[in-house]
Formats: sequence, C-alpha cells, structure tokens
Amino acid sequence: MSGHSKWHNIQKTKGAADAKRSAAFTKVAKEILVAVKEGGSGDPNNNSRLATVIAKAKAVNMPNDNIKRTIDKALGSGNTESFESITYEGYGPGGVAVIVEALTDNRQRTAPEVRHAFDKCNGNMGAPGCVSWSFDRKGVIVIDNEDGELDEDTVMMDALEAGAADFTADGPALEINTDPDSFNAVVKALEEKGYSFVNADIEMVPQNTVVLSSEGDVKNMDKLIDMLEDNEDVQNVWHNWEMN
Repeated sequence: MSGHSKWHNIQKTKGAADAKRSAAFTKVAKEILVAVKEGGSGDPNNNSRLATVIAKAKAVNMPNDNIKRTIDKALGSGNTESFESITYEGYGPGGVAVIVEALTDNRQRTAPEVRHAFDKCNGNMGAPGCVSWSFDRKGVIVIDNEDGELDEDTVMMDALEAGAADFTADGPALEINTDPDSFNAVVKALEEKGYSFVNADIEMVPQNTVVLSSEGDVKNMDKLIDMLEDNEDVQNVWHNWEMN
C-alpha cells in the first residue's frame, strides 16, 4: 500500500475490515519467511531485512506471537515454501506511474493477473524500468498525531538525532524519512523513546506527483489500486497519484 498522500492511505487502512487486516498479516508473514530464508537468520539484529519487515509488521499491528511463529516456521527444516521477488511497472489512467512489487511461487500466474488489472482500469503494463527512474527508495515512518498529544518540534528533534534525513508534519501525520541504510537504526531509536508507528517501511517515493482531474480516471485509479492490493501475490503498490 502506498503513494501520495500517506495520510489518505493510512486512514483508508485504519478503517479496513478484518478481512483486509488478515490479508495484510498474510502478506507480511510472506515477507518474513523470505527475509529469514534469504538473510539466513531469525535474529533481526543479524538480519537487516528481517528487522525492516518486523517494523512493518508492528506498524500493521501484527501480534508479536504471530511474528515469532512465522520466524520459527521459516527456520523449520520442514518449510519448503519458496517465493520469488518480481517488480512490475506501468501506467495507470491519466499517466499515473505505478510500481507493483510481488512475491510469488508462480510468475506464470502473477504476471497475467497484474497485466489484467492494468488493462481493466484503462492503464497499461510497461517494460522494467519504465517508471522506477522517477521514484526514490526511502525509509518512511509515520506517527499518528491525530489527538495532538505529541509536540511536533520534539518529534522532529528526536527523529533527526536518531539519524533521520527529513521530517514533515502533514496534518495529523508526522512523517519521517530516512536513507534506506539508516532505517532500522532510526526505527529502533524512536521505539526506545516510546514512539509507535502507523507506517514503517522502505518505500518507493515519487519525485513528482500527478493530479487526476477526470472523475473516470479517479475511479479507475482507485479500482486499479484495489485490484492489485487484493492480489495475494502483490506485496506493495507504489504510485505518484496525488490523492485529494
């Protein structure tokens, strides 16, 4: 899940049904399995990719028992699940740039399904690299300050002292950006100060955004995101649509 604006997406997710929450847990669990297998360790202190996924799991309120159970499953000798990371790129309605990150055990199934979603929503899937050049890979941490209990200046100073690259207050959302390499250290430092997050992930952040003026394009773009996010093989959908 993601794109612009972050708060729009978070509000949408916070109001999601249990089925959506369950699907989010399933997708994060898949990422944990891959992180443990590829990193060769179930200890986040020795496996930076696993540490990143655990931060994401906590942000979607995945229980610690579920996280531990998934790590144990990945370490088990009987676990033969194997997933391949694939990235698809293309354009949504109105020229919106879209990046789709998938983990699949069958790319012959996943690719046609992703292409079908683009085609059905007045978009088109392109060649690798056709839009990713216009995105930057960044750590993105979002703190919910809807109740106004947090002092923005204090959060900013704590984030910068932890090694963050940037801080933005967007209404009730306090967004912290990091270099990908410092993401885990910043998350850990802020957690130690008592902060909790509604989003914590390394994302593809657009350099520029697109505003859709046509109601039809807006509906199709919403539909495209929903279709992709409902696909069990799709882990993340990044785009440069400036939502209102």
